[in-house]
Amino acid sequence: ELFPGCDFAVEHSLSKGLYCSFRLGDEAGITADQLARLDAALRKLLEDKTPIDRIKITFDEAIAHFEAAGAADKLNLLRFKNASKVSVYQCGDFMDLANQPLANNAAALENYQLIAYQQGFVVMGPDRMDPSTFPPFEPAHYIYDVFKGHKEWGRIVRVRTVGDLNERIAKKKIHDFIDVNEAYQEKRIALLAEQIAQRKGELKWILIAGPSSSGKTTFSKRLSLQLKASGMNAKPISLDNYFVERGKTPLDENGEVDYEHLEALNLELIDEQLTALDRGERVELPYYNFHTGRREFRGEFMHIGPDDVIVLEGIHGLNPRLTASVPAKHKFKIYISALTQLNIDSNNRISTTDNRLIRRMVRDNNFRSHPAIKTLQMWPKVRRGEKTWIFPFQKEADVAFNSALDYELAVLRPFAEPLLAEIKPSMPEYAEAVRIQQFLSNFLVIPTDRVPPTSVIREFIGQSFFQY
Repeated sequence: ELFPGCDFAVEHSLSKGLYCSFRLGDEAGITADQLARLDAALRKLLEDKTPIDRIKITFDEAIAHFEAAGAADKLNLLRFKNASKVSVYQCGDFMDLANQPLANNAAALENYQLIAYQQGFVVMGPDRMDPSTFPPFEPAHYIYDVFKGHKEWGRIVRVRTVGDLNERIAKKKIHDFIDVNEAYQEKRIALLAEQIAQRKGELKWILIAGPSSSGKTTFSKRLSLQLKASGMNAKPISLDNYFVERGKTPLDENGEVDYEHLEALNLELIDEQLTALDRGERVELPYYNFHTGRREFRGEFMHIGPDDVIVLEGIHGLNPRLTASVPAKHKFKIYISALTQLNIDSNNRISTTDNRLIRRMVRDNNFRSHPAIKTLQMWPKVRRGEKTWIFPFQKEADVAFNSALDYELAVLRPFAEPLLAEIKPSMPEYAEAVRIQQFLSNFLVIPTDRVPPTSVIREFIGQSFFQY
């Protein structure tokens, strides 16, 4: 209503807010006047306490409405559904597909901020600890650039939404799309290896960190191969072998052992060995015995030769305290996460957290025999650890790498759905399980036989070329 012909989309999370793209005609980005008009219109909805009603309409009514609205992205999504009734949300004259739970009244959203940024704006919600204030907006330009680059690639290959992906699957054109996805990711790893190789002789440490199920292990192995192709010998060191003895592990607020705490690592030993290695000395690496909860030495020695670089991968890889004794010029720091560019439709993004949760759920079951309910029960603790020990340090990275593949959720769906179906209505996690099931139902299924053995997705579904 405010901006006829506007191209608008809710794109992705950014600095504790949601980044939305905005284009009117040939102009990308929003002016101060346009942002003020948008804010005033939203405030009016809030003041009027405009209802947000979840209703069901017939399939034909939904098609007719979205055709009249010119909503091709929603029509493309509905094309692969055949329910007689379609759930939608209605707020005033606006109607949208019901992809996730919403408040039942616009007045519930009264505390928000709109901040102009790049080619759109960021919607900021209140601070969870103090709803009367807002968290500071801290632009993460490198994260934005990664999203922007991936979304531009999605535009070029014409797969921006789940409906676009489903069309490729239905028309049996998905094989080429998988190959192009994997080639694009491998190309970015190769370019990263070349960037590192240009500093051969100076760089000694590749530090890789990222949140749970971001594909750190597969990425580090593929990067190591590309480094070898560039004339560098990559040597891995696992931070898991530097845990303190079990009795000294910090406890969380619930009195449970907290292996994600920085001081769960023997920082003194890490500092001693990293300093020695950086000087070119030979050290004996530790081995942590998880059965006994004690550190052992088994005769494994390492030093850094003229062609060597050490790959250090773990959740604390970017924390300055971990490598404080290593000169900055010797370090190259990489932040990795699954930053999907794919949207459900223009108004409904795919949460990167959901993407990682589904990966984690499938991997936990395949390799640890954990039911989905255990993953869901653990997830809040995992998220707290990420917010404390990973996200605050992502700005330390020299580069950010996106491990998301645009086709992966269609592969993960048949693995995740049976696991979620085991969570019954009497269980506290049932609502979350149903939400994820409904989200996955948007995807047509891709068989696993076309997924390459070196793909990051193999880290979660199995049959990978790499040993973990």
